[in-house]
Amino acid sequence: MLGSMTGNVPLNELGEFLKKRRGELSPRTVGLPETGGPRRVAGLRREEVAQLAGISIDYYTRLEQGRMQASTPVLDTLTRVLHLDDDERACLFQLAGRTTTRTRRRGRQKVQPQLQRVLDDLTATPAIVQGRRGDILAWNAPAAALVTDFSRVPEKHRNHPRIQFTDPAMRTLYADWEASARISVAQLRMEAAKYPEDPRLIELVGELSTRDEHFARWWGDHRVAARTVGTKTLNHPVVGELVLDWDTLTANTDPDQHLTVWTAAPGSPTHERLRILASWATDQNLAASPSLT
Repeated sequence: MLGSMTGNVPLNELGEFLKKRRGELSPRTVGLPETGGPRRVAGLRREEVAQLAGISIDYYTRLEQGRMQASTPVLDTLTRVLHLDDDERACLFQLAGRTTTRTRRRGRQKVQPQLQRVLDDLTATPAIVQGRRGDILAWNAPAAALVTDFSRVPEKHRNHPRIQFTDPAMRTLYADWEASARISVAQLRMEAAKYPEDPRLIELVGELSTRDEHFARWWGDHRVAARTVGTKTLNHPVVGELVLDWDTLTANTDPDQHLTVWTAAPGSPTHERLRILASWATDQNLAASPSLT
């Protein structure tokens, strides 16, 4: 929880991440013989990870205890040994300080003009622009109709994970709220690996950990995910069930800004319902975020 983001943040986080990942693997999964005897810890032991990685148990123990930094070759080996996927590997390298993305940034982000222009042109397709921590920087009217009227959310609280965990309507809007919320936590974990000392991120994690036991538990799982693509089913109170594909575009001018759009195949029931939703948004005078001038 919040405590895992304080102190010697990067190395402590690296150790917790390694513990969680080895705890999910069995000896059989990694090709080690099953001894048949009782195991004091879930998953692999430290000495088993060290053996598979070809490093000393002392070296690996120091990594998990946050007492030393890992070299790039060791990180590559641990990626293989722990069966990490691409997102987990990226997180591992970020936590180990092997990227250049740790520069602290200050001040509030503003939506990039290029993304704002794309947003303005999407009159029937729900879309939002998210920044660091999942802050919602901009949106169009269909997105306000689809998710919530973001203009009614105070700017300091206009954050996707926060809305998902604190607005009760989200738990009925998302057909599988738990799966969607888990992804949000995993994406926030990825953000924490990039900017572990971000005070607003630390504040957000602390608030949600206190307010929601699900968030606290899933944050402790150290799962990570990048913003990419996926499918969500929503139970919308106006137009009914929507099965939506979502995709994410990243701004080259600011890699911390992402345009997320929700679409449906032409001719599908959801495609027609999105058109109805866009018309309803107009009737309700739901507004897009103010355009840049």
